[in-house]
Order: sequence, then C-alpha cells, then structure tokens
Amino acid sequence: KGICQRKDGLYYARFVDKTGKRHEKYLPTLPEARNWIEESKYADAHEDVFVATDTTVDQWFDFWIENIVGDLAPNTLRNYRERYVHNIQPVMGKMMIANVKPMHCKKVFIQMDADYAGSTIRQAYITMGTMFKAAKMNDLIAKHPMDGVRYHKPVKEAKAIRFLTIKETQQFLNAAKNTSDYFQYALVLETGLRTGELIGLTWDAIDWEKRTLTISKTMEFRYKQQEWRAGPPKTASSYRTIPLTGSAYQILEELYHQRLIRKVDPALPETLPYLDRRTGRTTSLVMRDLVFINKRTGRPIKNSSYDTNIYKICRHCGIAPFSMHALRHTYATRAIEGGMPPKVLQKLLGHASIKTTMDTYVHVTDDSLERAVRQFEENKITIVSCLTILILSFFLNVYMYYFINDNINNINDKIGNLEVNKEEIKEEEEITYVYVDIKGEIKKPGTYKMNKEDRVIDVIEKAGGLTSNASTIANNL
Repeated sequence: KGICQRKDGLYYARFVDKTGKRHEKYLPTLPEARNWIEESKYADAHEDVFVATDTTVDQWFDFWIENIVGDLAPNTLRNYRERYVHNIQPVMGKMMIANVKPMHCKKVFIQMDADYAGSTIRQAYITMGTMFKAAKMNDLIAKHPMDGVRYHKPVKEAKAIRFLTIKETQQFLNAAKNTSDYFQYALVLETGLRTGELIGLTWDAIDWEKRTLTISKTMEFRYKQQEWRAGPPKTASSYRTIPLTGSAYQILEELYHQRLIRKVDPALPETLPYLDRRTGRTTSLVMRDLVFINKRTGRPIKNSSYDTNIYKICRHCGIAPFSMHALRHTYATRAIEGGMPPKVLQKLLGHASIKTTMDTYVHVTDDSLERAVRQFEENKITIVSCLTILILSFFLNVYMYYFINDNINNINDKIGNLEVNKEEIKEEEEITYVYVDIKGEIKKPGTYKMNKEDRVIDVIEKAGGLTSNASTIANNL
C-alpha cells in the first residue's frame, strides 16, 4: 500500500504523516520503497515532527547561507563558508541531513584537532550548530545532531586589549600631525568609530545643525576579489547617531571645506550597493561623497593601510605599535575614566549587549587606579572633618539651649513678682502703666490701650508719679 511502479522502472512511494501532510519519494527497488515507508511510519510515531530524508547537507547549506543568514556581515558569511568547505563538507556534505548523527559532528572536530587552533574549531562548532538549528526550526530534522557534542581543544585566552595612555595618545597625535591620515586618527579618538564605519563615512551622514554623525553603512576592500564592498553595520545595534564633540566637529568642518579641491580617481565606481537591514531594501553608497580619500591616489584608504601607517608612526615616536582598532579602545577607556555610564558607552560604540561593553572596556588603568586611591584618601579626610564639625555643632546647640532657657526662666520669675491682678484692669481702659504685651515686649511708662491678654507690671496713676516698682522698671528700659 502506498507503492507503485512507474514505466521507467522506479518505484513511487508515498506516506501521509499524523499531521495530514503527504510525503513521497522515488526509489530504484521495491524493498527500498517498503523500507522507506516503514522508517517514515516509525519516525512519525516516535518523533514530534516527521521530516523528509531526501535533502542533503550540501543542499541545505546552500539554501541556508543564501536565504536564512544571507543578511549577516560579509566577514561572518565568509567564516561560515570557509569552515563548511574545508572541514564540514568532507565529512557529511553528501549525506541526507536527516541521517546526520552526533558521531558525524564529533568526527569533524577530531579531524580538525591536530591542524587547527581552538578558535578555528570553535568557528566550525558555531557554523554546524547554527546551520542544524535552522534545519530543526524548519522541520527538516526532528533532533539537533549536535546535542551533547563538544570539542576539547582550548581556545587561547584573548590578549588584553591595547589602548593608549594619555601620554602615548599625545605623543602619537603629535607625530601623526604631518601625515595624510591625521584627521582619521583624531576622529576615531573623538567618536570611537570602527575602521569600516570610518572608511564608509559619507557627507550625508553628518547633521551640521544638530552636530551629530549617523552610522548606517560600512565599507572595506576585499583583497581576494580586488574590489571595494559596501555593507550594513556589524549588528542592528551598530546603527546609531553620535553627538559630535567640538574637536570632531572642527575636523569634519575643515575636511568639508577641502572636498572640492581634493583629488578623486576617475576609475572609482560611482556607487556601491548594499543591504539596509532596517528596511530590507538595497541602497547605494556614493563613492565621491566619501569623507576620507587618499590625497595622493584619490582613492579610499584600505583597511590594512591604516595599520601599516600607524606602525611607522609608532617607530618614529618610540611607543609600542598598535592597530587602528586600538584607537577605538582608547576612546572607550577615556570615556569610562571620565565617568561615562557603561550603558551610554554601549550606545555610542554600537554594541548589541552591555556585557560586551563591560567585559571589554570596563578595566582599570594605572592612572585611574592612582586617582581613585587619592580620591579615597581625600574623601576620608573630608569625612573626618565633617564629623568633627557636626559634633562641635551638637554640643554648642545643647549649651545654647540650656543657657537661653535659664535666662528666660529668670526673667519670667522677675516679671511674675511684679504682676498685678488683671481683673482690676478693665478691657481697653486708658491707664498709665508699665506692662509686657502678648508679644513679650516691655512697654515704657505711658498711656496705652490695654488688653487683658497683656501682662501688667505696674499701674501708674494718671495724677500721680511712678510707683517704686514702676520707677525701677522704667529706669531699666
């Protein structure tokens, strides 16, 4: 059932899985057709998804690299292709993808172990893992064949990133001032651009009014093909707008005024197409709008040329050589030392993850370590001084509180002895007297309108003189 023979001798086998999807295959013999149906039924009963077995690993890789991961950075795609052609394809390229088992994946790593570095084996691991994961997501396989598979050759620990101290930065810029690439070096130190972003920078990326620079493309020279290629930034997070410092703005402004008189090679292609990941559309980089052009050749400066020129400058000024990317590291280091929050730095550098920023750039330099210790020491002195002042202030306030209260009580006692019966005084009657009003002020002898709330010290007859108590008080006023 489900098998028939065609006129050309091939056997046609068909099978409907539990989801209602029909699968079919042409086989040369009847036993093979029967076996295929039995295997298909067994797989359908024991696996979550039944998958066809007639797609080879080679066929899937070609589809995967073009249609599923085709929008990744060119360098990433190149790494995938190299690892597949040199290491994965010889082991499993002709196999049906559904027949690939963990032992086949492990064989790839065993064959690489003697001749390849741990980092290269890791690239093959990533390539296979990503490729088979996409196959499982698209129902070509029911189980990931690399589950439980590991490689054991260690990946060498990455070297500490190279960045310039403040002194080295000044030495380098002074030595580079008379070179043709000075503006590029200075701009990277002010913005933290990647080399490809710097090379692909065009004038339309600069907003002179808002004083910002927008990164939306990159450019690099492909030596194997001997051609320039434009492309999207490294990741989606690399699309960003950077506020320009005063120095960065001046650099770009000076270059903008020189753009009409600079040499441009007529052999340059007019435009380079590239994919904009944000829109999914192909757009173009206009070569004549590039900000940085070699003054001598009239062409863009190649990636490796920057490093070569930097090595020469380093030898001239006596500092350890470094690459162009070290200037980006230096920018990030100065930003952290200046107190920039790591999350802000992540956005400016275009990192997809804050972990990348923290792991790569949040390190302690010798200069910042010394400044931190000095600041700690100064803070301790400041804290001790503040505590001393607070303690003295506390005791002074206590003393003043009791001293003033004692004096107030003494005054109240004296005034209480001089009070007269307030009931003898009629409300608002005009009488000459000495008294303390409700605000606590002692009034001099005279004629006033008095309220019952006032405290009478002594009453003075209209026709008579001051009484003894009134005279004493009046003389003390």
